[in-house]
Amino acid sequence: MRIISVKYQLYPKKRTINGGGGQRHSVNTVSSSAASNPLFPPFSSIFSGKNNNFSFPSFLFFRIHLRSMLQAVSVPKSCSISYSRIPCYQRPLVPTRLRVSASLPEPNGVKVEYTPWLIVGLGNPGNKYHGTRHNVGFEMIDRVSQEEGILLNTIQSKALIGIGSIGEVPVVLAKPQAYMNFSGESVGPLAAYYQVPLRHILLVYDEMSLPNGVLRLQPKGGHGHHNGVKSVMEHLDGRREFPRFCIGIGNPPGTMDMKAYLLQKFSDTERKQVYAALDQGVEAVRTVVLEGFGSRISRFNIGQKYKYHKV
Repeated sequence: MRIISVKYQLYPKKRTINGGGGQRHSVNTVSSSAASNPLFPPFSSIFSGKNNNFSFPSFLFFRIHLRSMLQAVSVPKSCSISYSRIPCYQRPLVPTRLRVSASLPEPNGVKVEYTPWLIVGLGNPGNKYHGTRHNVGFEMIDRVSQEEGILLNTIQSKALIGIGSIGEVPVVLAKPQAYMNFSGESVGPLAAYYQVPLRHILLVYDEMSLPNGVLRLQPKGGHGHHNGVKSVMEHLDGRREFPRFCIGIGNPPGTMDMKAYLLQKFSDTERKQVYAALDQGVEAVRTVVLEGFGSRISRFNIGQKYKYHKV
């Protein structure tokens, strides 16, 4: 496979926030002026066509344009080009690296699509909600971030995000910070900025219709009365053709109030089931990103449906 790499570094303003996972994150902020800077277009813009084949003329234009800017501006060797009004540090805390590869068939016959993915976990920010049922979407993003080595270190569009790759496929991980009912305020702008198609927006959230710890992947669906999903659909022009990764949390017992149940922490037994589900979920996310919704995902869903059924 011929690999063509595009790398650039951002040196934004450092900021510390609480990402809703019981951890404090040192993050970088991307201002609206930086987000619209034409020098560095979204990395998905060098793809074209329905099959997302690599467009070499677009890449060549981008390279020539960048080289001309480098020749016109004198930059110290220890620094990279920075956006206006953003300081240039000699040793950046976390450089952002994007790698884009041409789309070619893999040896096993599965065609990998290198269009970027936006993987969003839904939840509420702050220690108050850490470990609650309504925040398992955040926990899944944290686990993927850890396993794939993608640092969540930037604030953009009211979300804590990390840019990296799964295999050779570029991905953006995101945890909206505007509370559950306003999650769409992050998802819509992020999808537009990184030019992510609907079929590559993977939404991860809790699902009461599934038993605790049971997972389900779907290529599309409704909101299921989930306020976070409702908000996302509203900010995607009412469209529903985007994938969902549901994590079962079970139904409230007896006459327990639904809101109280969602904001309650898991019992010890339930927590063990959730931990096991998160481990299985990381592998499922890899499969979806690299292979799409094929036979492996169908087998995964069947296995999850009956995983607690004793024969």
